[in-house]
Amino acid sequence: MPNARVMATSVQRISMDAWAVVACVCARIFLLYRISAQSVEMNRCAQISCATMNAMRILLLSDIHANLGALEAALRAAPPHDSVWCLGDVVGYGPQPNECVERLRQLDALTLTGNHDQGALGNVTLELFRDAARRALEWTRAALTADNAAWLAARPSMQHLRAQDLTLVHASLRDPLWEYIDKPRVAYENMALLKTAYGFFGHTHHPAAYHLQADGMLLKLSLTPNEPVAVTSKFLFNPGSIGQPRDGDPRAAFALYDNGAGTLTLHRVEYDIAVTQRVMRQLHLPVRLVERLSQGA
Repeated sequence: MPNARVMATSVQRISMDAWAVVACVCARIFLLYRISAQSVEMNRCAQISCATMNAMRILLLSDIHANLGALEAALRAAPPHDSVWCLGDVVGYGPQPNECVERLRQLDALTLTGNHDQGALGNVTLELFRDAARRALEWTRAALTADNAAWLAARPSMQHLRAQDLTLVHASLRDPLWEYIDKPRVAYENMALLKTAYGFFGHTHHPAAYHLQADGMLLKLSLTPNEPVAVTSKFLFNPGSIGQPRDGDPRAAFALYDNGAGTLTLHRVEYDIAVTQRVMRQLHLPVRLVERLSQGA
């Protein structure tokens, strides 16, 4: 009769061997899953890079702020282009959040998320916003469809496009959602964080261009609508705001980036501000937000 201790040891070994086989199979399955997922992600990134690399003329939009009339006017006035990039704050302030999101989706626009988008999604506390902005975001949060909210939630606040040697960000490289690059000092400090040749940003609602020269001096360039500006290495550019300009000019602002010619061109276009204001009043959005559209401030 076999020794009971030997039998127990054999059973234990068989049991351990069986668990080892199961663990090995599970590990292989997990590894195959990881490889498959990584392959899908690499293909997706490659498609983005190729699409970006082939697009020679880029329409730059920012801070649409749910103003469909201004967005449509800009799209009608825009020079021929291959792709559309939006630097965030698609919603907030204005009366047509779903329509603006859906328009960007139709255009297959490369889109970032801004602080107002995050506020509308509930990802940042509304206590960080001033009263009028907060009230508009409360309305926006209720108005956004689940599908459009999910699309916005999937957008990054910063994106590096290596094929173009470009960084896109909503606010700043130091703080992608909140910091305003509204002074040369702030632009200079962010230049130190720019790991690509060029950076495009929004958030301030003011068109602006900065160039860090070889001698380390920062140059703020003068921008005139329809006059191309040469783009050189270490360059930060803001196309201004589509839906709520604050530079004293109520016209919608946008830009064209021609990477073949190496130029950026600011554009302005009028739109029917009164129509947007009428819709805002009907929705009981804050009066301050209604008035500032015609003031450009």
